[in-house]
Amino acid sequence: MFTTKTVDIIVPCYNEEDVLNLFYTETEKVLNKIENYAFRYIFVDDGSRDKTLSILKDLATKADNVFYISFARNFKKEAAMYAGLKNSTGDYVIVMDADLQHPPTMIPDMLRATEEGYDCCAARRTSRTGESKIRSAFSRMFYRLHNRFTDISLVQGAVDFRIMSRQMVDAVLSLSEVQRFSKGIFSWVGFDTKWLPYENVERPLGTTKWSFWGLFKYAIDGITAFSVAPLRMVSAMGFVISLFAFIYIIITLVQTLIFGIDVPGYVTTLCALLFLGGIIELSIGILGEYIGHIYMETKSRPIYIAKQTNLKPLGKESDNAKN
Repeated sequence: MFTTKTVDIIVPCYNEEDVLNLFYTETEKVLNKIENYAFRYIFVDDGSRDKTLSILKDLATKADNVFYISFARNFKKEAAMYAGLKNSTGDYVIVMDADLQHPPTMIPDMLRATEEGYDCCAARRTSRTGESKIRSAFSRMFYRLHNRFTDISLVQGAVDFRIMSRQMVDAVLSLSEVQRFSKGIFSWVGFDTKWLPYENVERPLGTTKWSFWGLFKYAIDGITAFSVAPLRMVSAMGFVISLFAFIYIIITLVQTLIFGIDVPGYVTTLCALLFLGGIIELSIGILGEYIGHIYMETKSRPIYIAKQTNLKPLGKESDNAKN
């Protein structure tokens, strides 16, 4: 006799009015074929400015397995994922995007992985079809830099699309930092993970909400959140520059004692000043990133503030929300 297991599907949404109904229809086609599992959706409206919330409310009135949380403003995708996880109660939790770039057809394979004993089954892209070559190159560079500078390893092409056991979800929620980098957190908490490769899928409707600058800032947060290697690099650069400066001083003193005082070259002096100035600015910038993280964490602000929801009870971060 089989026991029905519950699965919560967390879907962060930001201005997804074009694709929400299609997402629900396509996902339901897959879920209706899966036996011995009870599914419910937790859509998280991340302060959308279009009709996303209206569509979610309409879906919730038509289907008893659709729930939503709507933020008071845009808190970004990381906060949306955290809110969904915080309000989930299922035996397993799936995190996926609403734009159908995370294929719902992979859900049965993910469930089979949990039945095999894995705590997590995650998807990784084997191609980046539809993306510009520059964006793809920067993405590959980020994974290499992150794995070199941090103690945790990110799988090349890893995406947020995954299923997690209740135990792993609770572990992820125990890391309550405000500035979150979920890819790193998923890896940091450990647990046995099976990776499913898939070809990149382009959005059927709408446009991506990630700008190049937004991805760049996200990458910086990902490295500084799990490593102090940049600070050590600054220390190493300072040591090397000081060593060269000391050697140059010795050489200059010897030349002065032997050959007398010589007029220094203005070009050499200018190049040295510009180089040292650049190093100083870089060092201040790296230090500023870490100080900024400390500053934001010490404020102890909530990760998100929910304005509307049809979920009860709510997570602690959204106790002031109303229906």
